[in-house]
Amino acid sequence: MSLADAVAHLSPERWAEANRLLIRKALAEFTHERLLAPERDGEAYVVRSDDGLTRYRFTATVRALDHWQVDAASVTRHRDGAELPLAALDFFVEFKDTLGLSDEILPVYLEEISSTLSGTCYKLTKPQVTAAELARAGFQQIETGMTEGHPCFVANNGRLGFGIHEYLSYAPETASPIRLVWLAAHRSRAAFTAGAGIEYESFIRGELGAEAVDRFHGILREQGLDPADYLLIPVHPWQWWNKLSVTFAAEVARRHLVCLGEGDDEYLAQQSIRTFFNTTHPEKHYVKTALSVLNMGFMRGLSAAYMEATPAINDWLAQLVENDPVLKGTGLTIIRERAAVGYRHLEYERATDRYSPYRKMLAALWRESPVPALKDGESLATMASLLHTDHEGTSFAGALIERSGLPAREWLRHYLRAYYTPLLHSFYAYDLVYMPHGENVILVLKDGVVRRAVYKDIAEEIAVMDPDAVLPPQVSRIRVEVPEDKRLLSIFTDVFDCFFRFLAADLATEGVLTEDDFWRTVAEVTREYQASVPELAEKFARYDIFAPRFALSCLNRLQLRDNRQMVDLADPSGALQLAGELRNPLAGF
Repeated sequence: MSLADAVAHLSPERWAEANRLLIRKALAEFTHERLLAPERDGEAYVVRSDDGLTRYRFTATVRALDHWQVDAASVTRHRDGAELPLAALDFFVEFKDTLGLSDEILPVYLEEISSTLSGTCYKLTKPQVTAAELARAGFQQIETGMTEGHPCFVANNGRLGFGIHEYLSYAPETASPIRLVWLAAHRSRAAFTAGAGIEYESFIRGELGAEAVDRFHGILREQGLDPADYLLIPVHPWQWWNKLSVTFAAEVARRHLVCLGEGDDEYLAQQSIRTFFNTTHPEKHYVKTALSVLNMGFMRGLSAAYMEATPAINDWLAQLVENDPVLKGTGLTIIRERAAVGYRHLEYERATDRYSPYRKMLAALWRESPVPALKDGESLATMASLLHTDHEGTSFAGALIERSGLPAREWLRHYLRAYYTPLLHSFYAYDLVYMPHGENVILVLKDGVVRRAVYKDIAEEIAVMDPDAVLPPQVSRIRVEVPEDKRLLSIFTDVFDCFFRFLAADLATEGVLTEDDFWRTVAEVTREYQASVPELAEKFARYDIFAPRFALSCLNRLQLRDNRQMVDLADPSGALQLAGELRNPLAGF
């Protein structure tokens, strides 16, 4: 590829379109988070810059949960009586104080916005696939066909650290097959942990193939090293070239780390960017790697210390799901993180605290593939796809409903029983919460109907909010203290505000299902669940999911405040940015 070809997607027309789409989203989500306060101006709304001299005018429909559906085509920018082109970087500079962007954060945030815009331009070059075509596509075509990323975050494709050739090689939307780099890590500094019934040698041979393992062992022997002294670790190619080969130079020089080359299988990056699906052998495990790029409020490393308890936490949750008749009845499964390996750089550890990115540069985990559990006629789709809309404005969810032939409310009931009922039961029966956003849930479909849900990203994301919960010692790190009045935000924020809000709006816009009917159906499924477990009545009263209002917890405010470390991992609930309340759409039912 020539130097110029690498940026061929950055044309004036596509840049203008990407900027319009991003400003539309910024107006909608910042208004939702009450950072902006649009004023009525005839049929339209207006917001003014910090100095009051630049005006943005747009039309919008305001829906349940204070959801602003801004018409992208309607957005115009005016100053001194003249209309100016839409430019996202200008927008953030103009609203810097309103948005609470400090002098230190602003340039880094602008870099993330630039990267997000560049990614949108690339996506605009891709062949236009309709939602109906995507609804019949395979799991990985859907995964790489997503165009928006996280629905709430405005700067949602920062990926700071990727150059353009790396973007083209490693971003999920480019769908470039990659091979993982394998290192041998000396056992004095590395640890492998695994779930029940898994043993290192046979597991690694199963994942890598006997031929590759023998080849790698041969490389070690040629250097006079004993393979028995080493553990094999899969590494993101970017991490090897940009971090480990330089930042861990001492480890390489002393043969604590030995680069063995690439494995034989090809993988595809998933929506979460550092998790890989094996396309050569889809039944084999996903591999999740450390990746020291800044993306959506965090450095996307992986902690060696965290990895040690990962398989045990997954086994614990799998057993809980298996032994609970309500969860089992919904068809819920989790894809377990079955094995993990982490490397500890002792000098960096002495120099840093446990949350430092320097401690998260070399670790990996293996997560089960959902493919072997599929029954005849079933297919898979990331739940994030439900919020995908194509170039014609048709949603993937609407296309699935059409394909199913079911009335929209009936289709929605199937989806809610599969995805939402297990979240309710986990919360009320066990004080157990997940991070159940679209990228952390896989839907099992048959003829367009959701049959069951698969939860993933378990060890780093689940929490038990009962300080007195009796947990096995190796699982105890998932116990967190959350104030009583914030506990139900795990449903109100993560499910209602950050997912259902968008799904309901999309279906209403298309005329598939009114908002009232959407929320009425959510209420019915909630009541149906509550009636099935009368023994939890006291918990339902204490944590009332039909309460008239709930606190508005703001994600962009977190990122605007500190886009390098959005949440203090030691105190996640203490980091919440609350801005008043939302009317609960279930309250009317």
